[in-house]
Amino acid sequence: MAKNIKTHLYCYDDHRGFSEDVRKRFTDESRYTVVSFQTREEFIDHLAAEKDNNFCKVAILGLHDTKEQFEMIDQLTVEIKKMDPRTGLILLGPPDKMEVIKKTLKFNIDAYIPKNANSILRIHNTVKKLISGHSIGIFRKKRNFSIYVLLGFLLLAVISILVAFFKLPQYF
Repeated sequence: MAKNIKTHLYCYDDHRGFSEDVRKRFTDESRYTVVSFQTREEFIDHLAAEKDNNFCKVAILGLHDTKEQFEMIDQLTVEIKKMDPRTGLILLGPPDKMEVIKKTLKFNIDAYIPKNANSILRIHNTVKKLISGHSIGIFRKKRNFSIYVLLGFLLLAVISILVAFFKLPQYF
């Protein structure tokens, strides 16, 4: 059975509206690491320091009602995807502004979740989906490597049989 993959959840929550709920939902320290940030600079610096690691990363970005913040979050998502394209992005915004958010921020977002009573459950389901996608990518790489090794061995066996057929025809 596969080992548990450590998942890092990075919450950008400038008003501390949802990061504590995320911490309460993802309490298993052996599987999840939840880190929250209040400033954009801390968030970007931490992601830049963690960009070379090969674990599952999910960034949860909290939005508010202002149009300026939508543009700032759009720039932030571009920076995050530039640093590490494998980082999953979840946007958590006000329910009445979700259509505007989807039109404004339609690039590289994995999930748009409205803030309501079910938002933590939706975040949990989306994180599980992103973990599954990360695991599938890892197993796909391992599978491809195994197939290449198998094909190399079969090619080597066929070449050995042909060489033996022409060099030692009395055995065939």
